[in-house]
Amino acid sequence: MGARIAVVITLSTIFSYLHMHQTLRTESLAQLEQHVTERGQREEAIFLLAEDNHTVFKKALEERLQSFQKEDVSARFDSLFVRMSDGAIRNRPDVFDGTKMPGVLVPRGVTVDMDLRRRLLAAYDVLLQYGPAFHTRFTNTFITFPDGVIGVYWPERPTWCQDADPLFSATTMEYFQTSRPENNTRRQTAWSGVYKEDVSDKWMATATTPLDMEGRHAASISHDVLLEELMARTTSDHLPEAYNVIFREDGRPIAHPDMNLEDASKSISEERTKHLGTIVERAKKHRPEQRVVELSEYGEYLGVTRLRGPNWFFATVLPESAMSRPALHAARYVMLLGLLSLLLELVIVAWVLTQQITRPLLAFTQATDRVAAGDFQVGLNTERGDELGQLARAFRQMADRVQQREEELRQANEGLEQRVEERTRELKDVHQQLVKTARQAGMAEIATNVLHNVGNVLNSVYTSAQVAKERVTGMRLEHVGRVANMLQERQPDLATFLAQDERGRHLMPFLSKLGQNLLDDRQEIVSLLNDVGRYTEHIGDIVKVQQNYARTPRVHEPVLLSDLVEDALRINAAGLTRHQVTVERHLASLPHVLTDKHKTLMILVNLVSNAKYAMDDVPVSERRLVLKLERTPDERVRIEIHDNGMGIAPEMLTRIFQYGFTTREEGHGFGLHSSALAAQELGGTLHVHSEGPGRGATFTLEMPYLPAQESK
Repeated sequence: MGARIAVVITLSTIFSYLHMHQTLRTESLAQLEQHVTERGQREEAIFLLAEDNHTVFKKALEERLQSFQKEDVSARFDSLFVRMSDGAIRNRPDVFDGTKMPGVLVPRGVTVDMDLRRRLLAAYDVLLQYGPAFHTRFTNTFITFPDGVIGVYWPERPTWCQDADPLFSATTMEYFQTSRPENNTRRQTAWSGVYKEDVSDKWMATATTPLDMEGRHAASISHDVLLEELMARTTSDHLPEAYNVIFREDGRPIAHPDMNLEDASKSISEERTKHLGTIVERAKKHRPEQRVVELSEYGEYLGVTRLRGPNWFFATVLPESAMSRPALHAARYVMLLGLLSLLLELVIVAWVLTQQITRPLLAFTQATDRVAAGDFQVGLNTERGDELGQLARAFRQMADRVQQREEELRQANEGLEQRVEERTRELKDVHQQLVKTARQAGMAEIATNVLHNVGNVLNSVYTSAQVAKERVTGMRLEHVGRVANMLQERQPDLATFLAQDERGRHLMPFLSKLGQNLLDDRQEIVSLLNDVGRYTEHIGDIVKVQQNYARTPRVHEPVLLSDLVEDALRINAAGLTRHQVTVERHLASLPHVLTDKHKTLMILVNLVSNAKYAMDDVPVSERRLVLKLERTPDERVRIEIHDNGMGIAPEMLTRIFQYGFTTREEGHGFGLHSSALAAQELGGTLHVHSEGPGRGATFTLEMPYLPAQESK
C-alpha cells in the first residue's frame, strides 16, 4: 500500500509541476505582452505629441511666411535684432528676455536681405505664439533655415543664441540633414539618433519636420526631447527577473542595462553585443500582431513593440528560468508534503491496528442498533482517552440531547419572530442605502454627459476664437497709415499727384482694394464671433438639457433639420478640417418639424465627432463622411451618418450604446450612451449598422415626423 501511495505522490508531483509550469508560462507571457504594450503606448506618447505639434506649427509658420511676402519689415527687424561685434546677428540685449522670448542667431557671413528679414520675423512671431504652449511638454522649439539661420524658444537656456559660436551652422547637424529633400523624400517628420547637445550638455533626440514652399525647402521645425527619464525608466522599471532595451532599426542601442547616458559611446560587452544582435534580428522579423517571440537558443522570451514616431524598438527580455523556477520549487513542496503524509498515514494505520479496534467497533455497532430501536440508555466505555472514547461520550451526549430537542425547538420558534423583525429592519436600511447610491450614480452620469458634450462644443469655440485672432492680427491696417502719410506729404499739389504721378494714379485703386479687403476681413471676423456666440449659447442649452433628464417635459419648437445637420458640421468643422475628411450631404428639403432642438443637435454633434475619430486609420484621400436626411413612408424622419472608418465587430454592436463602453483608448464611453437616451426622450431611436472591422459604420437617428404647421 505504501508503494502504491508513493507512486501516486510521484505522479501527482510530476503533473503538478507540468501544470504549474504551463500556468506560470501562460500568465508570464500574457503579463509580458501586456507590459510591452502598455510601456510602448506610454513611451511613444511624447513622440506622437511632437509630431502633432509640428502639424499645427508648420501650418502657422507657412501662413505667416506668406503674409510677409511683400511687406517691408526692416524697421521691426532692426528694433529686435542687431549685428554683434563677432559678426553674427542676434537679439538686441536691451529688449531681449530669453525666458519669455525666442532667440535668433544669424551666423557670420550670411547675407541679410529682405527675404531673410521676413523669414526671421515670421519664425520669431510663430515661436513667440506657440513656444510657451509647447514648452509644457518639450524642452524647446526651434526653426532652422537652409542658410544656417536658427530661431529657438528655450526658457531653460535663455542665452543659447548669445552663447553660440558666431560661425555655428545648424545645417550640419544630423536632425537638419534628415529634413533635406534628398534624405527625406516623403517630407514627413524624422527623428535623429541620441546625441549630447553641445551647448546644454544634455542627452536628447530631435524631431524635425520639413516645410516646403513653392517647390523648395523653406525651413525645418524641430523639438528636442530629453531622454534621461526615458532611459532611466527603461533600465530600472521592468518586470521581475527581466530587463528592458531600446534600440534603433539599424540595431544601435538607445538604452541597455550595460550602458548609461554618461558612457553611451562605450560599447557593451562582446557577448551582450551578440545577444543584442539576435534580439534585433528577431524583433525585425516578428509580425506586428505577435508581441512575444521565443529566443530558444538563449532560453528567453522577447516581448517587443515599436515606438511610433522615431520607430525605435522597445523590448523586454524575460528568462525561461523566471517561469520554471517557481514551478520547480512548488513541485518540491508537493513531493515533500506527499512523503510526510505517506509516513504519517502508515504510522497511524499501524497504531490503530495494534490497539485491536475490532471489538470496540463491534460494541459501537450494537449501541447503534439500540439507539435505532429507541433505547437511548447505552452502555459504552467512556473512560478511554482516544477517539473511541470520544465517540462513546458523544453517543451518551446524543441520547441526552434528543430529550432536550423539543424544548430547544420551542425556544427557537419563540426567537424566530424577533430575528425576522431585526432582519426586516436591516433590509430597510440596505434599501435606503441602495436608493442613495443609485441617486449618486445618476448624478455622476448627468455630470459626465455635460462634460462630454460641452467639451465637443468648446473645441469649436477655441478654434473659431483662434482663427478670429489670426485674422485680426493679419489685417493690414498699417497700409492706411502709410497712405495717409503719403497724402499729407502731397497735400499742396494733391490733384497733380493723383492725376500725373505714377504712384498717385495707383493710389485710388489701391485704397479701393484695401477697403474691400478690410471689409472682407471684418465680415469674416464677425462671422467667426457669431459662431462663438452660437456655440456658447449651445453650451448653456446642453446644461439645460442635462438638467431636464429627470423626465421634466420640454417645449418642442419648430426646427429645420437640415440646419441642425449643418450646425453639427460647423461645430465639428475644426476637427473635420484637421483630419482632412470629405463631407457629402444628401439632405432632403423638409419643412419645419417640432422637436427638441438642442437634444437633437447634441446627438448629431456626438455622432459626427465619433465618425471623425473612426477614420484616423484611413488614408487621408479616402476619408468620407456621408450625411443623409429623408422622410420615411411610415411618417418618421431618418438621419443617417455614415463613415468609411474602422468599423465595428459584430460582437460589439449589442454593447455600443452601453454606459462606459468605448472602442477608443482615450474615449470615456458615455457619448453614445447619452445620445441613445436623448433619442428615446425625443420619441425616436438610435441604432448602428456595420459590415465588420475596416468596413465603416452607419448610425441612424429616427424621430417622429411632426410638421410645425399641423400642430397649429
